[in-house]
Amino acid sequence: MSTIRSYRAPFAAFDSARAARRFSAAARVVLALSLAAMPSACAKKSAQQGTSAAPAGKGEVGSIAPAFTLPDLEGKPVALASMKGKVVILDFWATWCPPCKEEIPHFVKLQSKYKPQGLEVVGPFVDEHDVNYRMLIGNEDVAKAYGNVTMIPTTFVLDRNGKIVQRFIGYTALEVFEETIRPLLAEG
Repeated sequence: MSTIRSYRAPFAAFDSARAARRFSAAARVVLALSLAAMPSACAKKSAQQGTSAAPAGKGEVGSIAPAFTLPDLEGKPVALASMKGKVVILDFWATWCPPCKEEIPHFVKLQSKYKPQGLEVVGPFVDEHDVNYRMLIGNEDVAKAYGNVTMIPTTFVLDRNGKIVQRFIGYTALEVFEETIRPLLAEG
């Protein structure tokens, strides 16, 4: 039996770029320590597709991905619609989440290798990290729209038409992401 490793996502604390910048280092430490004390919210390694208890169409495989517009690190609004025609990996994560941090090198490699073929990696997050892909400041509304994301990392793979083709909860191996995106990138 595989275990899942992730953390609950407190997106409500980051409803705007300004609020995220004001979130002090001390508060981050308190938040990280609080979340570390909740082992039931931590999803362990799993290479299998996660499941969703969300209402039909909300973040479920086979449904069109819910539209969103979130600010990037400079406060510039970024809409999911602007990524139409690309294969999108949408990863809800935070740097204080150990399995999330384990996946970051995967996404950096995938973005470098497959961007010319139309891959767009996007990470709504709750704090900063040095990556080569687009980072957005997530919020509770977007997490709810994607099936009430409460465990991170939760990663969605969208086809070029914006349809959700895969949902992963917990750490997922690089090879699993590549097996998922290669046929989608070959389609277009």
